[in-house]
Amino acid sequence: MHFTYVNPTVIHFGQGQIAAIQTAIPANSKVLVIYGGGSIKRNGVYDQVSAALEGHDWLEFSGVEPNPTRETLDKAVAIVKAQGVDFILAVGGGSVIDGSKFVAAASKYDGDSWDIMTGEHVVTEATPLGAILTLPATGSESNCGAVITYAAEQSKLDFLTPAVQPKFAVLDPDVMKTLPEHQLINGIVDAWVHICEQYITYPTGNMVQEGYAETLLRNLLVLGKAFDERDNDAWRANLMWTANQALNGMLASGIPHDWATHMIGHEITALWNVDHARSLAIVQPSLLRDQITDKQSKLEQMGRNVFGLVDGADLASRTIDAIESFYRSLDVDTTFSASDMSKEEAVDAVVSKLEKHAMTALGEHEAITLEVSRRILNNAFM
Repeated sequence: MHFTYVNPTVIHFGQGQIAAIQTAIPANSKVLVIYGGGSIKRNGVYDQVSAALEGHDWLEFSGVEPNPTRETLDKAVAIVKAQGVDFILAVGGGSVIDGSKFVAAASKYDGDSWDIMTGEHVVTEATPLGAILTLPATGSESNCGAVITYAAEQSKLDFLTPAVQPKFAVLDPDVMKTLPEHQLINGIVDAWVHICEQYITYPTGNMVQEGYAETLLRNLLVLGKAFDERDNDAWRANLMWTANQALNGMLASGIPHDWATHMIGHEITALWNVDHARSLAIVQPSLLRDQITDKQSKLEQMGRNVFGLVDGADLASRTIDAIESFYRSLDVDTTFSASDMSKEEAVDAVVSKLEKHAMTALGEHEAITLEVSRRILNNAFM
């Protein structure tokens, strides 16, 4: 496949690199620092940011939640417009960075900000932004995508535009030291599924992308098995860099993509506020089993090259079992039961949302119709 690849985000990787923002942000910029619930004030990151921004004109906006909502982000948009902010610094994980991208785009638009998510407004300009990553998972710190939730409508949609590609990203593994266990696990699972969405499709003969995907998957498998050793510099650095490489555009070049697991998972998160990574673990095994015929060759390749499984007629099926076992070894559920409705009602609710959002032809072959999605959900829900 023909492709053009460029990643203009400057990466500052390593301990103490937060100080790099002092020169990475233009001195004459008015900066809005956007962060989440305040953990950066407890782990020392906020103090490092404050020191690095000495001499800059800056203000802050906090409270960006996991699965960031347009309701919260619109308040930050108003600040950018009212205060003449001309640079945004996202300090947090994927949710804060995604939210900051939305703010950056919406601050240059006078209409309804949700138009960006529905495609009614095509983003061609945005307030420049940089990122300090505190939770490795999404790769949002060096790509041009974002996923935003509209809480009032229980909708979760994504948008892509080069205009919101971060100018720089700081990846300091030290900031992971105080992360809760479940967030680290989410990071492993999220990065894993990102790679799978770009890998478990059909053979391409693209030795670089396929081989690189397998290397990254093996990294995560090793890190997951060594989770008890997570409190060391090498473990943290390897997770942070692997998660970044999983979705920085390199793997995506010249290959088919799936992303059906994400589209279905987004609806589960929007309806029941399930952690993003955990919604993916609920959907993926059932989806792979449903699509095993079309994905058989790549599943077998993954079984041999990632899990070290021996050949056999059931290799593809054993590979899916190995993926599911990997999730369960991290205490991540691969099934779901809605507490507020029956299984049938829950499946109907997700399918209805998929239909509303025109997610009616998903997957690399666009063969996952609403009927197929229903079948997948029936196998994933309890």
